[in-house]
Amino acid sequence: MFPGQGAQVVGMGRDVRELSPAARTVFEEANRVLDFDLADLCFNGPEERLSATDVSQPAIFVTSVAYWRALKENPATADAVQPQATLGLSLGEYTALWLSGSLSFADALRLVHRRGQLMQEAADARPGGMVSVMGLQPGQIDEVCRDAAGADTLSPANFNAPGQVVLSGDRAACDRVPAIVDSMGGRAIVLRVAGAFHSPLMQPAADRLGPVLAGTTLNPTGIPVVSNVSADYHDTADEIRRLLEVQVARPIRWQASVERLIADGFDRFVEIGPGRVLTGLMRGINRSVQAVNVSSLQAIEKLKT
Repeated sequence: MFPGQGAQVVGMGRDVRELSPAARTVFEEANRVLDFDLADLCFNGPEERLSATDVSQPAIFVTSVAYWRALKENPATADAVQPQATLGLSLGEYTALWLSGSLSFADALRLVHRRGQLMQEAADARPGGMVSVMGLQPGQIDEVCRDAAGADTLSPANFNAPGQVVLSGDRAACDRVPAIVDSMGGRAIVLRVAGAFHSPLMQPAADRLGPVLAGTTLNPTGIPVVSNVSADYHDTADEIRRLLEVQVARPIRWQASVERLIADGFDRFVEIGPGRVLTGLMRGINRSVQAVNVSSLQAIEKLKT
């Protein structure tokens, strides 16, 4: 499992860069592809710049790949994780497709960088936000969206786990959500994000990403990859392009994606990359499966046992 935007933190990847030649090569190649010092932003910030959409997306992708490369470089841990399927949250879907062999590192990096730019531009053109809502039933979520939207746009953006849904839309609508959720007995947290991601407000970004995807080489997946949009396995290269395009303005069906894999017999999930968000969500989705987090060099070392 690979994380998405929001997992970034200043200092991420520094530990593997310093001790893993393979990870160091990943950061060096990323700097060459992007023609700016992404590694320095990952290691030293500033936080405000690292958290910008056009930087955080390539930064999280590159850091996730670096941890994977470090894990595979070490003979003591190389066999500890043998992926038979993969998936990623939003941006993390590109990392999953890279791991499957569908995208080259350079092409995936260029895509996530451009994706971040387009999403930032859409956010600047129409200010929006996101609110995490916990403790409500699906019918209540629909009611919150109706009541808070008014003349504005508000819709579910992330179906993360039972009782945890992220809403996304115009800023004024997001500002109305906490009081409504509180009156229903739930809890709402306004997220610190740059825009209304995975909502109709991102449609301009999706439309502009389409031609970029059309000009990018994609191969059939070498291992199964679950789509955020369909919660089913990716198929042809053209279908991958279509789903990645619409993903920008469609809800992320994370819970359903994970449950699809569990239904197919998968019982060990390994989150690779900065943060522990996905490992945490697994506890809410299904506690009977094993969830392992690899977000540091120390975590890689523990895989030896």
